[in-house]
Amino acid sequence: MTTVALDLTSTGWLTTFQDLGRHDTERRGVPTGGAADQHAAAVANVLVGNARGATLLENLGGEVALVPEADVLLAVTGAYAEVTVGGAPAEGWSPLVVPAGLEVRVRSELSRGTRTYVAVNGALAAGTLLGSAAPDARMGFGQTVSPGERLLLETEFRGFGRRLLEPPLFRLPVPVTRFPEGTWSVDVVAAHGIRTIPGIRELIADATYTVTPRSNHVGLRLDGPVLHPHDTTEIVSHGVPIGALQIPHADELIVLGRYRSLTAGYPVVGVASRACLPLLGQAGPGRRLRFRWTDRETSLRRFARREAEVRVLEEAVGEAFRARGFAVPLPEKNREANLI
Repeated sequence: MTTVALDLTSTGWLTTFQDLGRHDTERRGVPTGGAADQHAAAVANVLVGNARGATLLENLGGEVALVPEADVLLAVTGAYAEVTVGGAPAEGWSPLVVPAGLEVRVRSELSRGTRTYVAVNGALAAGTLLGSAAPDARMGFGQTVSPGERLLLETEFRGFGRRLLEPPLFRLPVPVTRFPEGTWSVDVVAAHGIRTIPGIRELIADATYTVTPRSNHVGLRLDGPVLHPHDTTEIVSHGVPIGALQIPHADELIVLGRYRSLTAGYPVVGVASRACLPLLGQAGPGRRLRFRWTDRETSLRRFARREAEVRVLEEAVGEAFRARGFAVPLPEKNREANLI
């Protein structure tokens, strides 16, 4: 194991340490947290031979750039971005061997997603809160990194004997998320609260909603038509899943994210399909969303297909890397900690 320094030369609007979130902490009042786009974060780690839940960097807008002091194995995933190594174009969603001293620069386009992820083979030195590097600003655990900062990486990577401009080393079955221009469609499963608001199912199905600048890590606040319950019966606050569609007293729709807490007494009319959560994690201000009602079984099948694609990638990466004499975590170990 070798310690390698990564010098940050740019961090864009906001770059933080990130992972897939905390386990079993919500009963203690601490949200799961973790990467907004869990799929992109997990795939980035898999592509460099890490476990899915390893610590990596999440960039929210602008550019993130770093220079390694030794050769490293790196991957960039998430929103559409222009990736360069030493000024030369490089592929996203692919393992990249970055030679010592060359700058990796990731420039994202906010028109097609808001977050990019940078994973590097090995273990990044980062603080943890309840077993996770995921930020939680409300608890004073910001995890922000800044330009000029030097990150430390423990890695066993020794190189694949490849040059930067040679063809890609591997042809891997990477399940790349496509972020279309224009309006995004999100599948939603009805929740019990839909019974309390007559006509809300039809209204949501026919409407287009816009993500507002008031959105944050707790949830997306959407401008668009809503209805409210006819009576004033108090709803007891309770835990809600990630992706819950909540209607507060104001005329807006909220899609709760990974840092949500309780319902605060508001009705929950639906829950976004798990397969669509990465899309919601990439939705920024101005993004237009439409919701399509689906059933639970269809939602689970779609998520199972995506999960199967990641498992196939894990196995392909393991076979390819081990053929080059480079050990990677077994997929079974990754699945135990899978929070996607």
